[in-house]
Amino acid sequence: MKLKVAVKKVCAAAAMTTAIAAMLTGCGGKSPALNSGEVQEVDKTTLTFPLKEKTVLTGLTSFPANTESDPNKRTIFKRLQEKTNVEIKWSAIQSDQWNDKITLAMANPKTLADFVFNASFNDSSLLKYADQGIIIPLEGYIDAYMPNLKAVFDKYPEYRAMCTDSNGHIWALPWIEQLGSGKEAIQVIDNMSFINKKWLDFLGLPIPSTTDEFEKTLVAFKNNAARLQKEFHIDGSIIPMSFIMNDGGQDPFVLINGFGEGYGDADKGKHIAVTDSRKVICSATQEGFKKGTKWLHSLYEQGLIDPEAFTQEWSTYVSKGKSGRYGVCFSWDVANVANIADWVPLPVLTADTRNLTPQNGSFTSGFDRGRCVVTAVAKKPALVCAWLDQMYDPFQSPQNNWGTYGEDDDFDIFVLGKNSAGKDMLRHAPLGDASPVEVREAESVNGPLAILDEYYGTYVTCPDDAQYRLDWIKEFYTPDIHTKYVYPNVFMTREDTEEVSNIQADVTKAINAAKSDWVMNGFTDQDWDAFCKKLDSYKLSKMIDIFQKYLDAYYSSMGN
Repeated sequence: MKLKVAVKKVCAAAAMTTAIAAMLTGCGGKSPALNSGEVQEVDKTTLTFPLKEKTVLTGLTSFPANTESDPNKRTIFKRLQEKTNVEIKWSAIQSDQWNDKITLAMANPKTLADFVFNASFNDSSLLKYADQGIIIPLEGYIDAYMPNLKAVFDKYPEYRAMCTDSNGHIWALPWIEQLGSGKEAIQVIDNMSFINKKWLDFLGLPIPSTTDEFEKTLVAFKNNAARLQKEFHIDGSIIPMSFIMNDGGQDPFVLINGFGEGYGDADKGKHIAVTDSRKVICSATQEGFKKGTKWLHSLYEQGLIDPEAFTQEWSTYVSKGKSGRYGVCFSWDVANVANIADWVPLPVLTADTRNLTPQNGSFTSGFDRGRCVVTAVAKKPALVCAWLDQMYDPFQSPQNNWGTYGEDDDFDIFVLGKNSAGKDMLRHAPLGDASPVEVREAESVNGPLAILDEYYGTYVTCPDDAQYRLDWIKEFYTPDIHTKYVYPNVFMTREDTEEVSNIQADVTKAINAAKSDWVMNGFTDQDWDAFCKKLDSYKLSKMIDIFQKYLDAYYSSMGN
């Protein structure tokens, strides 16, 4: 099977080879031979693991601070070497230094590894390295030598579509983590709102279901502050509602979904949504955004919103939450902010309508297009890809993502058990007092992988901290998600990526500034008109047109 590579890619690789050769010759070095990008076919029987003879490949990866810095000392990689008879000579960079050092590493093919395991390159970086000929296209290797990943793509063609650029090339191997799907996916809502059930019960109040009821509840929290402080031994003032404006999961604008036509502002980066007629719109220029923001300002005027909510940092936000001072707060998981036992999710609030617009990209769950790349210095790219395909084995992926079993330390993420068919299954161990983040960082290796919904109960159990969130979503949010579409993870050209990024920087800055200013200080119709004109001057319509072009192309590629 031969891969037809675009002439410009081959020329780019050749140009890069010439430039590198000149550079290294001037430095007394010798230029490495770069892969042209055309598939190097091999006999598949030579890729059967374990290999008959030990083979050495080179890899570049990252590791979290205060964890094991030598990848080969991690149990997961030890087992993989035994299973494959492939030794990886790793270069490892501490995660907090990755962005600075990976750029230098990619610029020096003389010392570059065969593959970059935890690359997590954005689209601009992927296409830049592709144009330079530093990384190679992988679609031919996937179809010929990566049966595990190909099986994922065959079953879920949307993932192949999201990995493929406009020229038909796949430049990186993805990270895929399904935890629920469609309107029940764990990512459909980020900034989940929570209400203090203990306070509600003490004051004899029901869980509010409309914006009017919600407002009255906050007023009750404020008016009964002294009673709440005394009853629950709260040290500090009562705060009816707190958040961190423009801070992902801590942003409060999930509350405005019921205003206007119900688009809300779920996309806190691009501020776009997709209508049921499959048209891209800016959520922050809709009537619902205007009305919802005015309503939030009215809450602020009544002293129902934490004055520090527009400036506070995470540590301050958590400290006040752990002190039991909040009536309503926002986060991915309330356990991050307060005592989970005292809280329940706040359902979608009805204003003009009742709808929750899910996050863009959420219907296909967790996804990172640029997780792992194979470089043009790899002399055995088919073997590199076959080894990387082991990461997509259904029993291997959960270990790479979360951790493993049978470690020599005091805690394991998994206990090796059996499923209903009597085959090996990874069972999540009770977390106890251990920090799940710290244990996972100490054991996991991340990299390219795929965990599909159908793996749960067969290869692995669902993590407890994910399961209760999935349960919340299914009970409190899925029934009110009436939106048909979310914007998918499309792969734009380098030129379009850069243009959108430039426009988006101005647009997002203006929208975020307006959110903070208007909730605190209010705004007039003249302010709104000036705001919309400002966004127009930043080429908002051009950004929307580009998003629309790729939305149409995405559904066309999916045959719909």
